[in-house]
This record gives sequence, structure tokens and C-alpha cells, in this order.
Amino acid sequence: MKQVLVTGGMGFIGSHTVVSLMEAGFRPVIFDNLCNSSESVLEGIARITGVKPLFIRGDVTSAADLKALFTSHNIDAVIHFAALKAVGESSEKPLEYYRNNIGGLICLLEAMQEHGVRDVVFSSSATVYGSAAHMPVDEDTPLPAAMSPYGSTKQMGERILFDTGSFRSVCLRYFNPIGAHPSGHIGELPLGVPNNLVPYVTQAAAGLRKALTIFGDDYHTPDGTAVRDYLHVMDLAEAHVAALNRLQQVQDRPHWEVFNLGTGNPVSVKTLVETFERVNGVPVPKVMGARRQGDVPELWANPGRAKQVLGWTAKHSLEEMLRDAWNWQQKLAQ
Repeated sequence: MKQVLVTGGMGFIGSHTVVSLMEAGFRPVIFDNLCNSSESVLEGIARITGVKPLFIRGDVTSAADLKALFTSHNIDAVIHFAALKAVGESSEKPLEYYRNNIGGLICLLEAMQEHGVRDVVFSSSATVYGSAAHMPVDEDTPLPAAMSPYGSTKQMGERILFDTGSFRSVCLRYFNPIGAHPSGHIGELPLGVPNNLVPYVTQAAAGLRKALTIFGDDYHTPDGTAVRDYLHVMDLAEAHVAALNRLQQVQDRPHWEVFNLGTGNPVSVKTLVETFERVNGVPVPKVMGARRQGDVPELWANPGRAKQVLGWTAKHSLEEMLRDAWNWQQKLAQ
């Protein structure tokens, strides 16, 4: 049973991945600075799994924090989530994003190298594709100049792992993870105003926000709103387990692979909101706004390589994703 370091493991994707790791027999060690998460997540994980995972508070940009961690724990592999992740905010605070996302990755890899840890799963993003000319995108789609500093940090992160010859790495390009654990014990818990669509939808539906702003209704898409590929966070979590299993199967060093994680189904913002209202029987107050800097008109995946190589496919429907997201929002109010 492998001990896996999960940086950013208290966050939305990280916490759900910790659950999947525990259910698959791994022993996760969560490392997080809680800049956009809460220690209450540990209780939710414990309610689901029956065990509270090990949590160490620290920062991936701190060589001292990482040295103490790797010295004290026998780490076999790493899943690296810890990063700032808001496209719009990255254009306002580019230096902060480069310092955290690139500096943190380099510090982590240096600590891994020093302690002989070679296997890493890297949290990348579909943002690396920018405004691609053809849909759906596959892993061989040429990567253009990124449209935001956030996108640049993900492109650079992949390149660093490709260039660094002493690691075995899998880069997972997420499309748009939404939903929550079906139990409602963990979910997306942004601090402050949400940057992602679905938490804003659920908060607007719950009356916590005056209205959802839909950024742009003049794109060249079927209904004028942006089109994305939404997948359930639990499907995404299971992909990380599949990626770790893949690294155990691969014998060659160095090793570098990249996979798209999505459903392959394009869904517009308008369709998502209408589906949320229909399946949950609750209206969402909304207004139209201008396009948001860094957003692309449409982006969805060809996830065929993940199915062929990792044996992974997304299983949950859009309706399930939105029911689970609303269930989580309602549990927060109790």
C-alpha cells in the first residue's frame, strides 16, 4: 500500500481524490496551506471513509516545509494539485501566479529529487489549449500561446516535467470539474466570491448571491454562450488513481505522458444553468455580462487516449453532476 503525498489535498479536486485514494488502498498525506480551503474538509473525508487522513499544513513554495515533510514521512509518489487557479485573477496578479504555480512546482520537484521520489501526477488544465482551431481537442493538438498567466503556468509545468529527466510523470489536463461527493460531505468550497461557474450557480440559487452573471452571450456558439466540457469531480478523482496505477506499470525512466480528462460532450453555459433549474426544481437569478478576459468561446475534449491507456472514462451525467452540486450546497446550509 503506497503512501501518496497530495499537495493541495484540502481543495475541491484534491479532497475528492483523497477519498478515491483511500478507497483504493493508498495512504494519502495531505499537504496544504489552506489559502483557499478549510480544515473542516478533514471531517467530511472522515465521514465518507471512516478514517481521518493525515494532514500537514505547509506551503509548496517553502523548501523548509517540504524538507520537513519528506524527512518525516516515507513518500512513494506525489499528486500535485497545489496551485492558484483563477483565469481572470491570474491576469490581475501574474507574478503571484508564477511565483506560486511555477516556483512551487520547482520546489516540490527539488525536494522529491533529494529524497528519491520519482513518481508524480501533475494537475494540468485544458486551458493549455487556448482558443484551439478545431474541436474536440486531443493531446496532439498544438499548444498555442496561452491566453492567461494561469494557462502559461500549466503549459510551463508540463514542460518542466518533460525536460526533467529523473521523474516518471503523468500530466492530467482537466476540462471543467463540477459536482460534489454524492454523500454531500465534501464539495467545492471557495473562499470569497467563486471564480468557477457551478458554485456561483448554487449560491445564486440558494439566495447567497444576488444573481449569476453569465460572461458573454455573443460568442459564435449555438446559443451565444461559452461552451465547455463538464465532468463529475468523482470521475476526475478516479482518474488520479488510474494515473498512479499507470506509473506503477511503467518501468522506463524518464517517463512523461499527458491525458485529457473530460466527457467529450460540449455543453453551453446557458444549457448548464437550464439543466440545473430543471433537475433541482429551483430557479437561478441571472444577468448577462460582458466577456471575461482569458475565456475562450468553446473547448471540449477527445478523451480517447485516457480510455485506451488508463482504462478511464467519465461515467456521470450532467444531471448527476448538478444534483450533487446542489445537494452539497443545501448541506452547507444545515
